[in-house]
Amino acid sequence: MLFSSPTFLFLFLPAVFLLNLLFRKRTLWSNALLIAASLLFYAWGEPLHVLLLIAVSAAYYALALLMERCPNRKKLFAALAAVAGVGILVFFKYADFLIASFNGILGLSVAKTGVALPIGISFFTFEAMSYAFDVYRGQTRAARSYFDVLLYVSLFPQILAGPIVRYGDIEPQIRARGVSCDDMARGFRRFCFGMAKKALIANTLSLTADAVFALPASQVNAPVAWLGALAYLLQIYFDFSGYSDMAIGLGRAFGFKLRENFNYPYAALSMQDFWRRWHISLSSWFRDYVYIPLGGNRKGKLRAGLNKLIVFILTGLWHGASWTFAAWGLYQGGFLMLEGYGVLKPEKWPKLVRRVYTLLAVTLGFVLFRADTFGGALMLAGRMFAGWSFAPELMAQFSLLATPLCITALAIGAFAASPAAHRLGEKLEAKGRAAWVYAAAFALLVLSVLCLSTSSYNPFIYFKF
Repeated sequence: MLFSSPTFLFLFLPAVFLLNLLFRKRTLWSNALLIAASLLFYAWGEPLHVLLLIAVSAAYYALALLMERCPNRKKLFAALAAVAGVGILVFFKYADFLIASFNGILGLSVAKTGVALPIGISFFTFEAMSYAFDVYRGQTRAARSYFDVLLYVSLFPQILAGPIVRYGDIEPQIRARGVSCDDMARGFRRFCFGMAKKALIANTLSLTADAVFALPASQVNAPVAWLGALAYLLQIYFDFSGYSDMAIGLGRAFGFKLRENFNYPYAALSMQDFWRRWHISLSSWFRDYVYIPLGGNRKGKLRAGLNKLIVFILTGLWHGASWTFAAWGLYQGGFLMLEGYGVLKPEKWPKLVRRVYTLLAVTLGFVLFRADTFGGALMLAGRMFAGWSFAPELMAQFSLLATPLCITALAIGAFAASPAAHRLGEKLEAKGRAAWVYAAAFALLVLSVLCLSTSSYNPFIYFKF
């Protein structure tokens, strides 16, 4: 079940919301309702893997309690928490990738496991691990009720694709929370805008991006290559930030304050700035649980650069079991090393140059991220700079791809991805025209539902992570 399915929008969500209103003054009953709803939500698309979700929650609930009750063995239980989390991800996400890699290197023919990848496994596994690590560090207390941990791990607005929530942030809200009319209104308004990001912009641009990345080299020139790269640049942002907006909005409507996950990353002025703005919950997770334990920047610049490189290779592999993802992580880490060592000094450049440099580096990185093979990535990136052929057959291909709908989505997307869109909304509210913003949100929701009802293509990119 996706947020954009008619069953979710017109049956599941209204039913859960109205029932939750009845229990708004009874947190225990509300928690029970949300646990049941969250497990049903996940089981709708993953009926077997919901057992994995329940088991992971139980295992980390027990490990956290053992850390507090047996402080002399706290390190052992923390190590078990790390091994269990990594083991789950390796088995479900990386086993076939590793088998295929070893088969290719050693000339073996070991059969793959064929295990299906549970939706959102990286998100709920990382949440469970962070809970255990925070208890180990003494940053939060172990939950006394297993159902508190189960609700934390399974909460349906954000289980499939984040943002990654820390138990310490949400624990007070699990115990007691209130939701005002303003929270509900603003929460659902944000949900509507998130839906529009996904259904109207990301889905539209995905058609162009998919078409370009599937073309053979003979049909790609610079205009086609740039069109595909820019379409994917905006597609992945609106796909993921749209889901994050829907999750944060629904969370607010149910009384939960979830972390922001994006802060206009395409307005960044360096690659370091970009990673402070993009997928904030994941970046902070790797910073707190990998980078800092490795030594962070406490052991000199050389070690700090190496730690960043390790973190970003792992970040790349977190996104998918492919060497192209690992290379994308290496690419990102390389830029951060160059900026950290002062080889690149964007802070000394004119603002326009900084912005162009960052957008260009991010765009080329996403070409590698999206391509199925290294050859495909190199071909498209090469065509972007050296494919300035305007042969009639190539320009005809460009004309087929650059439809008025695509160009409109690119233009609207470029504006919506900038802080100017947010400032416009704030100005309207400041002038007492908030009703216009709500009316626009409702209109976009209706339009999104109409678009989704006529299309069979509606994947969320980050569901597979």
